[in-house]
Amino acid sequence: EKINARSGVHTPRSTLAAWSGRGGAALTPLYEALREFVLSCPVLHVDETPVSMLDPGAGKTKRAYVWGYARSAFDAQQGVVFQFCAGRGAKYPVEFLKGWNGAIVCDDYKAYETVAKIGKRKEAGCGAHARRKFDELDDKSQVGREAIRRFERIYRIERAIANLSSERRLQMRQELTRKRWDAMHEWLLLERGRVADGSATARALDYSLRRWDALSGFLHDGDVAFDNNHLENQIRPWAVGRKGWLFAGSELAGQRAAIVMSLVQSAKLCGHDPWTYLRDVLERLPTHLNSQIADLLPHRWKPAN
Repeated sequence: EKINARSGVHTPRSTLAAWSGRGGAALTPLYEALREFVLSCPVLHVDETPVSMLDPGAGKTKRAYVWGYARSAFDAQQGVVFQFCAGRGAKYPVEFLKGWNGAIVCDDYKAYETVAKIGKRKEAGCGAHARRKFDELDDKSQVGREAIRRFERIYRIERAIANLSSERRLQMRQELTRKRWDAMHEWLLLERGRVADGSATARALDYSLRRWDALSGFLHDGDVAFDNNHLENQIRPWAVGRKGWLFAGSELAGQRAAIVMSLVQSAKLCGHDPWTYLRDVLERLPTHLNSQIADLLPHRWKPAN
């Protein structure tokens, strides 16, 4: 509104909001196709972040959540889809992932434990979260420093094998990572017996020990990443953006924002300029055959001649 005003054009905020809403609505069929594409991957990164939503009856805002689902960081065809929800309960990812089976890369939020127990699913923990617990310890903590050093050994191997095939990556993890991972587990158990219950160090150690089976998930599947940083990077624009737009005006507005953001972030993952991509597909959607909607997804999109 202010940018247009500087050019002498008065564009009411309500008009701009209506345009944005109609744009999100027009992209709904493409969003549904993107959701289907993302859920066709047997490995998913899952995370959630809070956003504010206007609560008109109370005259203030209330907390809502955006859930994110991304294809494996190692998948050749990338995509991420967001879902705007009124809450943080397990029922939201349970419903969204109905019928899907595979491995989920996630943190230790209890909702994911519920999700992972459904069907033929398995949970893979986030190594970055475990590492962060030690990074937050006092700089003088010898346990913290040693833990960071051991995690860095794992990350160094992961960086070196990132571009290998899934089979080769799994093989290298078994040959190079397994012995270091097992040694870290023994060290964690030893250090836990030396520290007092309730201390910050004990809590950091307990996190990794409690999540050890899930954190070890990457050793059993070459397509599973060691951490959830892939999705955290895609969900970060929500955290940055909410400082600018403050809140969603309604649940419907939040859902349409999720539609747009899903396509914007997926386009960026595929190396496209989001503005160029969205402008093109919005112009083509009204006459595009619904049976061929997948051709407009970011990983398959080609600009119109």
